[in-house]
Amino acid sequence: QVQLVESGGGLVQAGDSLKLSCATSGRTFSENALAWFRQAPGKEREFLAAISWSIQLTRYADSVKGRFTVSRDNSGNLFYLQMRNLKPEDTAVYYCAAGGTLDVTAKRPNFWGQGTQVTVSS
Repeated sequence: QVQLVESGGGLVQAGDSLKLSCATSGRTFSENALAWFRQAPGKEREFLAAISWSIQLTRYADSVKGRFTVSRDNSGNLFYLQMRNLKPEDTAVYYCAAGGTLDVTAKRPNFWGQGTQVTVSS
């Protein structure tokens, strides 16, 4: 079973940038995509971005396209979510997640990390 550990969250000011990391281990042939989600208090978990594990095909939610960027390093074990021009409404717990395909993982991933808190002050 793939294990995912997010890091990089914290308290930032509106307009700041922040880069989240997702360290992965235990990947099998069943996991071919990684996605980023967030969940604000009282709200549904929201898809943000996804990337194929091998070919780096990406997909973004319209709400963050052009402002957030998902990527992975050359090893394939570390994934990132670069967030620019953060806004107070970006405040949420951010999760990385893994699944079999890009499209499916963007909707219903199989595995989740523990999450990292991002708080954006005005």
